[in-house]
Amino acid sequence: MPSLRLALAQFDFPVGALARNEARIGELIAQARDHHHADVVLFPELALSGYPPEDLLLRPGFLAECAAAIARIAARVQGIVAVVGWPQADGAVVFNAASVLRDGTIAATCRKRELPNYAVFDERRYFEVDRDAEPCVFEVAGVPCGVVICEDVWYPEPAARSVRAGARLLLVPNASPFERDKHAQRDALLATRVAESRIGIAYLNTVGGQDALVFDGASLLADGDGLIHPSARAFESHWLVADYDAATCRFSKVAWPVETDAGATSLAWRALVLGTRDYCHKNGFERAWIGLSGGIDSALVLALAVDALGAANVTGVRLPSRYTSDLSNDLAQEQARALGVSLMTVPIEAPFRGFLDALAPAFAGRAVDVTEENLQSRCRGALLMALANKFGGLVLTTGNKSEYAVGYATIYGDMCGGYAPLKDLYKTEVFALARWRNAAAGAPVIPPAVIERPPSAELRDNQRDEDSLPPYDVLDAILVRHIDQEQSREDIVGAGFDAATVDRVLRLVRISEWKRQQAAPGPKVSRRAFGRERRYPITSGWR
Repeated sequence: MPSLRLALAQFDFPVGALARNEARIGELIAQARDHHHADVVLFPELALSGYPPEDLLLRPGFLAECAAAIARIAARVQGIVAVVGWPQADGAVVFNAASVLRDGTIAATCRKRELPNYAVFDERRYFEVDRDAEPCVFEVAGVPCGVVICEDVWYPEPAARSVRAGARLLLVPNASPFERDKHAQRDALLATRVAESRIGIAYLNTVGGQDALVFDGASLLADGDGLIHPSARAFESHWLVADYDAATCRFSKVAWPVETDAGATSLAWRALVLGTRDYCHKNGFERAWIGLSGGIDSALVLALAVDALGAANVTGVRLPSRYTSDLSNDLAQEQARALGVSLMTVPIEAPFRGFLDALAPAFAGRAVDVTEENLQSRCRGALLMALANKFGGLVLTTGNKSEYAVGYATIYGDMCGGYAPLKDLYKTEVFALARWRNAAAGAPVIPPAVIERPPSAELRDNQRDEDSLPPYDVLDAILVRHIDQEQSREDIVGAGFDAATVDRVLRLVRISEWKRQQAAPGPKVSRRAFGRERRYPITSGWR
């Protein structure tokens, strides 16, 4: 039986950047042929348009440009076979497609059969299924190759149809977002498919940040005898090259940077860093501004921003009030020094006093309450936004998933900012990630005193978060069950949690939806992130 050399293009193809992606795909096809001597090169799902293109797919002009671009790419393909993902319009119908390009032509086009419509996916809004299409099988160097696209491989029938049509190798282009434990799921999935098909599978995933989604790459090879090879290094762009023996249905890796740190915390950190970097850079921001309070959340965001953008491009801003402790100011300075970032101090007393004076007639006779606390937070938000407006850059907001869940954040205050790196991390996860980052650095980039001190918003004297919320270990345990696992009140109480506490937490989650829908985007790392993945109505009579 013959063999072939396969090149997988684990690279970032930004959404909507058609001219850039067209040029990049053309360059990579030439590299695969001339430098890696590949017989076939595989690109990720919808590489030409980027994934997910969302309502760009509703614009006929965008689809027409995609069609023209794939034709130009095909015309230049010689001496190699390329499989390129793109959105194919056929009249009023659009398909999630991958075309086989060879000898200057589009030799065949494969169309996705299983359209995901759950979690972050809503492909049925845009794409149709071609139920009459034959399996997509074509020959390269004497080896029959089949193509199934992303979600197709999660079902047995698309792969089985390819095998029945003679395929001896299955090529799977993907755009599969990162979430915790997904690497193990992919390994198990490919093990199931090769057990059924007994042929090799090359699973290519795209890489890069796209708004709230982060694609991790971590591409895989699976031999027909069931061996799942170690994944390619995650969150990085790589050429992945392997030889495939069609007789044994086994791969021999030629160029394959292997993942050496697949720990859950390491992967989460790298997802947050890549998501933050790509959101900033793809939207034209080189610089980040962070309100540095001396607390754990802003400390972790500062460390993430430095890893994402470099210390020279990050500015921490202390915004002390009459309630800010000397310890908070000192810890903010200590962390800025440890990470090598510039630190600015802008006291909020003057604008806060101005608001109080302006509102004094209206507030006459009323006691001080949370209104005055929120005014302080809004002073800080306005000042941070002003600095970013004046000097350029993006404000990174510092709220975490626990706070957003129960509304323990001030709209137009500490929620101000363009991106929220901790949005999908519960508070207990924030602490764990801070400890991991210090251990990984071999020195405390986040001062230990920041990690150890009780969390406080410092908006009144002697304030602590636990004055307003259950302890975070209790709060987060309830939130994980309710949000990530979608358990009912009865399920959570049945698990041993105090009924009054559960009722209070679930009420806070319910009445805070309006805040969450105005929150900045942030990188998804869990199976149930706020935003695209969890969409509840603001106005609802259901309890």
